[in-house]
Amino acid sequence: MADVLSQSQIDELLKSMQGGGSAKTEEKKASAETAKKQDLAGDKPQKQEKAEIKYNKYDFYSPRKFTKDKMKILGSVFENYARIATSQVNGVFRVLTDITVMEVQERRYYEFVNALKENDIITLVNTTIENSTRKLVPLMMYVTPGLVITLIDHMLGGGEDVVKVKDGYRYSDVENALYRRILSQLIHALGDGFASYINVNFEAYRIEENPSMMQDVGLDETVVIITLNVDVAGQAMERIRICMPGNLLESMFQVMDSRRHMAKGYAYEDNRETILDNIRYSRLPITGQLGTVSLDLDDIYHLKVGDVIDMNKPKDRDVKLYVGRQAWFTGKMGIYKKNVAIRINQRLYESEELEGDEAAATEESQVLEG
Repeated sequence: MADVLSQSQIDELLKSMQGGGSAKTEEKKASAETAKKQDLAGDKPQKQEKAEIKYNKYDFYSPRKFTKDKMKILGSVFENYARIATSQVNGVFRVLTDITVMEVQERRYYEFVNALKENDIITLVNTTIENSTRKLVPLMMYVTPGLVITLIDHMLGGGEDVVKVKDGYRYSDVENALYRRILSQLIHALGDGFASYINVNFEAYRIEENPSMMQDVGLDETVVIITLNVDVAGQAMERIRICMPGNLLESMFQVMDSRRHMAKGYAYEDNRETILDNIRYSRLPITGQLGTVSLDLDDIYHLKVGDVIDMNKPKDRDVKLYVGRQAWFTGKMGIYKKNVAIRINQRLYESEELEGDEAAATEESQVLEG
């Protein structure tokens, strides 16, 4: 079946011939367009184009420092952090926000600094790991000014509208003071995010107004940059960026790995004697019981001073000594240095063993006699 050209296609061919174009090329284009139309009409099955596969570029001059498993742990940590921070911001500042993790990527420190602008400020956060005395490089947190100003506006009794600021916004002195309070809420939630893996405390200690001049971290040092997206009432998209230096992450992962080995039963030191010493010197309550008796509530109500309760046991009968709720010993009641005392005569489990041996011996004798 021959292809039928439309009038518009014929006009295009004539124009291309007048302009010096190749008629064959235009015919090929026209036939390709016709084939597409036929495919859409159902004359031929349309071929599906393969989706282009995109690969991340890998710099072999600066290999990755952390494995995929470590990055997955960080992803899980900041997913928890995003949920906790969302509930805290919504509850404390009464702003409808939704914080989600955009990416957790291993980068170089200069990539974090270069993304900041001249008037941007970052908060340096001291990190303290439980039972660790190692000095750690501080964590860095940057929050876009639009989110900060919106939260400040709600703190001061503003409306429900989202405040939009221009690029390069500089905070006033009052806003700087309120900025510290807002960041303290976001930083406190970091400890709860890591709580499932490690006990760590985060505390803000300095605000840096010129991040490019910081000397705590080298420009080529490996860091992990976490980018969080903040949807503010569906009206604005703000960002929270957290930079965790490699030195800090190595210390955290070392503690996590040691705890994982301990959980599997591989202890680095033998604590058996320490545990036994703690058990030996633990205090347990001991009570002596001569006997038990049951009384009606009415009888108990009418008891008076001088009344006698019959225990159905002679006074010289052995008394049971209970350690906690378990009977361990039997003994005789008496007086020691003007105090009531009990002399231990026997351990109960020893008497049970003796009774068991006597019963076994009786059975053997009966068997022999039979």
